[in-house]
Amino acid sequence: MRPQGRPSELRAALGALQPYFRRAAGFSLFASLLMLSSSVYMLEVYDRVVNSRSHLTLAMLTLLVLCAYALMEVLDWVRSELMHDASVALDRRLSARIFGAVFEANLKRLEGGTAEQMSDFRKLRDFLSAPLLLALMEAPVALTFLVLIFLISPVLGWAAVVAAMAVTGVGWLNERGIRPPLLAANRHASAAQQYADASLRHAQVIEAMGMLGHIHQRWMDRQRKFLSLQATASEQAGCYQAISKFLQVTTSSALLGLGAWLLLHEQLNGGAAYMIIGSILGGRVLAPLVQIVAQWQTLVNARDAYHRLDGLLSRVEVHPTSMALPAPQGKLQVEALVAGPPGNPVPILKGLNFSLLPGEVLAVVGPSASGKTTLARLLLGLWPALNGKVRLDGVDVQSWDKHELGPHLGYLPQTVELFDGSLAENIARFGVVDAARVESAARAVGLHDFIMTLALGYEQPVGRAGALLSGGQRQRVGLARAIYGQPVLVVLDEPNSSLDEQGDLALADAIRQLKSKGVTFVVMTHRTSVLSVTDKMLVLRDGQAQCFGPRDEVLKALNEANAQPRNGLNNVPSSA
Repeated sequence: MRPQGRPSELRAALGALQPYFRRAAGFSLFASLLMLSSSVYMLEVYDRVVNSRSHLTLAMLTLLVLCAYALMEVLDWVRSELMHDASVALDRRLSARIFGAVFEANLKRLEGGTAEQMSDFRKLRDFLSAPLLLALMEAPVALTFLVLIFLISPVLGWAAVVAAMAVTGVGWLNERGIRPPLLAANRHASAAQQYADASLRHAQVIEAMGMLGHIHQRWMDRQRKFLSLQATASEQAGCYQAISKFLQVTTSSALLGLGAWLLLHEQLNGGAAYMIIGSILGGRVLAPLVQIVAQWQTLVNARDAYHRLDGLLSRVEVHPTSMALPAPQGKLQVEALVAGPPGNPVPILKGLNFSLLPGEVLAVVGPSASGKTTLARLLLGLWPALNGKVRLDGVDVQSWDKHELGPHLGYLPQTVELFDGSLAENIARFGVVDAARVESAARAVGLHDFIMTLALGYEQPVGRAGALLSGGQRQRVGLARAIYGQPVLVVLDEPNSSLDEQGDLALADAIRQLKSKGVTFVVMTHRTSVLSVTDKMLVLRDGQAQCFGPRDEVLKALNEANAQPRNGLNNVPSSA
């Protein structure tokens, strides 16, 4: 639901295309009127050429009608180009906004945060240049043809009205018949695609444990359901399309026969030639309606895509441009923080309070599901807080422009995601590659010597999702990316989970070097190797701070707790 009083961005974007629509509609009007050229040519041939037996008159009429046909095709081409330009203009206006909205919705776990919404935008954009929209523009011209039929004979006119109403009724039945199975088919198609994507991401696990047959069967179940529903919708659409075409052909013949009957009873204005013209005009009246029915599924898809995109843009607001802030120094404050995953009212973190000065290193320890990863995401402003604040140099990180703040932050999640490109591009965060900074970051995490053994060095592709690298190598590349450009705050979530002893030493050395330059670190860890370079420790249990302070004091408290089982600090792993 859109908040009351908030205008629709999508409607405004389409409204901005009105000049394209008006010009295309004007060309459609003239092109449709030129369709009368064949009827006028027929009348003139019967009236002038047959009676006068003039070859010159026939030649001139033929030349004129050929020019009219050529002009009609030119106008049709121009309006098609206009609607193509309209689709390009819509893409320029909204593509970046929709991409950002999909990204943010996925980040905040809102509805619409999938690649399906990008497909919806493509459907809506392609609809602007589709033949169906041009047919809709021709529909008003059909009224002109209907008026001409009434001038020939009111009886023929009412017959054409009845036929038009019948075709419209077929379109209404078509909508009611195909909409439910088509919506269900789209849902199952999306589910099947997502399941296939997830299976490909975990291909090694599936292959190693012989799960392919079962996974394939589950995917086929979704695929068969989608194909069945699509076939149902297609069958019904084909049936209604056949009925509409039958009505169009029947109407032309019926009007011709009715015109002959009226002529025999001297009730037809204009004589025998108008009997044929009435039949032709009747077909022109129904032509856009039949085309609309034939492509009704395209209209339904575009309409549904519009509603989904409109809902997405209403849920993800445009971030206002804020005043640029000074570069942060790395002072971190967490104030009464209560938070959990977006959309979940049950908090994971419950009233955290702590602060770090620039250059301090905090180790966050605790059992699984204690809230360490949630805290990492809150510190970077990835998830909103239910209550409390995370401040960097006194500014709420949630409200800070991420494009402005991002270069000053470093982040290594538990699952390292690399992107298709070179090692240098991944380390440089796909910005302008500063070779000196890339090499400095790689050396800091002990990656430079390995890169030098590669055939292409820093230009070596990492493959899709870093598939050409080992787990430890991917983690080192992720570490290098996190510290690239010397950010002021670096959050590392289990940074040494895939590192060997040499990697642990390189990580500790990198943290030691950067903290001496004023970089603040928050490290979520289960391993003790990083504790040698930490200044403070935070022990989390069930989302609450069980102990926080200087490292040595916290370790002493933990040792005392382990020696006294009844103490409130018991069961905290000694490996912390």
